[in-house]
Amino acid sequence: IVRAFTQVINMNMAFYWGTSRWSPMEIMEAYSVARQFNLIPPICEQAEYHLFQRDKVEIHLPEIFSKIGIGTMTWSPLACGLLSGKYDDGVPLHSRASLKGYAWLKDKILNEEGRKQQGKLRELALIASKLDCTLAQLAIAWCLKNDNVHCVLLGASSVEQLYENLNSVQVVPKLNPTILTDIDRILGNKPVRHVSKGETLQR
Repeated sequence: IVRAFTQVINMNMAFYWGTSRWSPMEIMEAYSVARQFNLIPPICEQAEYHLFQRDKVEIHLPEIFSKIGIGTMTWSPLACGLLSGKYDDGVPLHSRASLKGYAWLKDKILNEEGRKQQGKLRELALIASKLDCTLAQLAIAWCLKNDNVHCVLLGASSVEQLYENLNSVQVVPKLNPTILTDIDRILGNKPVRHVSKGETLQR
């Protein structure tokens, strides 16, 4: 893979290459292969990251990012629409979760864990209201606030939705430590890094 992408870049068919949904071990292996054979290493990892999916970006990737200097492009900041608030009262008729082939998403919304998540989103909607933004904008801004996130990939089904999502950048400065603490309290899922014996954490 590393050799193939090096050839693609050398042929001026691309400027850079990156990985998507690779484990930290796989990324390090690609980097090591690139150094060993004088090839071009990946510059970023594309990882899922949103309010309900945090471990990989917040715990598993930062260490290798600091070691080899690659960045993060995160995707699904609204978790396939779960974080938009539109599923608060179930599954709307013309939503993605109602479409053929998306039964898995509908089940995810309607199961017990999904109902708990919707309850948390109602609390987050109150924070969004205080910040004069939508729940979706809060969710995207929260992703952008992470120093380890260099790019957030957006999806939109209309021009209006695209503008709404882009305006999330105006919410980022409003996410002060107090707001972030309130969000973590509501979510109750802040990842904790477990330190192995003989290892020390850098402050």
